[in-house]
Amino acid sequence: MNIGVIFAGGMGTRMHTKDKPKQFLEVYGRPVIIHTLVHFEECQDIDAIVVACIDEWIPYMRDLVFDFRIKKVRKIVAGGKTGQMSIYNALVAAEEVAAGEKSIVLIHDGVRPLISADLLTQNIECVKKYGSCITTGVVKETIVVTDGEDRITNIPRRIDCRVAKAPESFWLDEILSVQRKAISEGVTGAYDSCCLMNDYGYKLHMLDGPTENIKVTTPDDIYTMRAVLEKKENQQLYGF
Repeated sequence: MNIGVIFAGGMGTRMHTKDKPKQFLEVYGRPVIIHTLVHFEECQDIDAIVVACIDEWIPYMRDLVFDFRIKKVRKIVAGGKTGQMSIYNALVAAEEVAAGEKSIVLIHDGVRPLISADLLTQNIECVKKYGSCITTGVVKETIVVTDGEDRITNIPRRIDCRVAKAPESFWLDEILSVQRKAISEGVTGAYDSCCLMNDYGYKLHMLDGPTENIKVTTPDDIYTMRAVLEKKENQQLYGF
């Protein structure tokens, strides 16, 4: 079974919205998270979806899933106090959905809507072949490593650098095992799942994704999202 694990537990303080968390802001007539979920819904290789959501917004999320006919959503669970814990809650729900079946999970930001069904399929195939798949982005500028203050300690070659994006995909039993071990050791605020897997000795394989695979975090990102969607619409209508 292949399960999309979508976490949308943040309030989006950098978006400066007053009424709604950023995942529920509407762009082109759909909330951002629905743009995201549609890709999982329409991907033939995805069997089920689990969503981790802000607790008080779960009823609203359920209404959106019904209104937009996202039929693969099997569970909507409350997020945790950190991003890691939100993902953990969703993974536990995915384990229930899998019901003992060997499964792949594609862990994805609810506010990263500019992906494709093809990217999801590539993630699944990559996990089957290598055991993991971290969707990445090509680095366009030079990266410097610092000592935490103002001294540069290393400048890696740009060709060797990538930005970790999403989905991050793993065998469900492996990522859950790592999560449970980390939590038992007091680790609950890991930046993302690839950091956890790396810290606990797993080898990670990367897959370069589309350049437009942005995370909608600030108002500027909404403008970028609109521009990309308009470009895709024009390609469909006019072939350019």
